[in-house]
Amino acid sequence: MTAAYPGTAGATRTCPHCRETILESAAVCPACRHKLRFSEPTGAIAAPASVPLRVEGSFRNPIDSGAWEYSMVLTIRNEHGEEVARKLVGVGAMQPDEQRTFTLSVEMNPASASGKRTRH
Repeated sequence: MTAAYPGTAGATRTCPHCRETILESAAVCPACRHKLRFSEPTGAIAAPASVPLRVEGSFRNPIDSGAWEYSMVLTIRNEHGEEVARKLVGVGAMQPDEQRTFTLSVEMNPASASGKRTRH
């Protein structure tokens, strides 16, 4: 995992609302969507500059089968194929004829002008 110092691109902090690790530059927490900074006008930085990846899929447990269990795991790899992060996002169970939809999106914003890109 890359470690970035406060004030640099990629530096992180803890959301005071949901306790998730988020980017230091975030004005809105991407996990709980609470506003974190009140100095910007309403809506500033609330939407990502781009969403280069968005994948959505759903599945239904067949009506003639028993309960199914699922685990949603997210893995991030760098350009060398090395695992940077692995996170168990959620687990659950589905009864016959129940459906679940999963969406993965990557939101990107330019780093602040004062932040420098770290490379490890």
